[in-house]
Amino acid sequence: MKTVEQDIELLARAIMTEARDEADRLRAEAREKAEAIRKRAQEQAAAERKSILDRAKEDAERLRSQSSATSMLKARSRQLEQREKILNEVFAEARKRLEAVKQRPDYGEIAAMLAREALTQLNASEAEIRADGTTQKALKLDDLARELNGKFSPGKPLEEGSGVSVNAAGGKLHYDNTLETRLNRLQGSLRSSVYKLLMGENV
Repeated sequence: MKTVEQDIELLARAIMTEARDEADRLRAEAREKAEAIRKRAQEQAAAERKSILDRAKEDAERLRSQSSATSMLKARSRQLEQREKILNEVFAEARKRLEAVKQRPDYGEIAAMLAREALTQLNASEAEIRADGTTQKALKLDDLARELNGKFSPGKPLEEGSGVSVNAAGGKLHYDNTLETRLNRLQGSLRSSVYKLLMGENV
């Protein structure tokens, strides 16, 4: 027959065994949870690392693209500046040579054409025609008056420019048809063709 002490000892052993089993189970659960947390942390770290690397690649690609676009824009800008410089030099040279037009044997016809064009633009039958000294001598106002059935008088000589400048309607209407002004008016439309010619392209 068991004594009370033996019963107590058996009960104590049973409690200890149960406690050890419970502790083992709790440790196993804790290990599983820790492993799951570690795995999640690793997955999150890997995902963040990939996201950071992807962003870095995108940023690098964007910066490369921007750098390339900037370089292309600068190159294009330099090319356009060079083109403008060449064109400005060509038109500046053309302006210098305008004075020589007045030495041509057919300058009388050119002077008449300049005056005729200005009078037609103003639709004037009465006008004052100003011209530089050479053009005044070459321009036959009587012939022009007969041709256009109008009344045209010479004005003060032009202080600058080659060609004619016409005033009509008591000075309210004005048309500058000097060779310099004509070149200025044509310059915009001629730029592309002149540049192509300079580059050896067909116009």
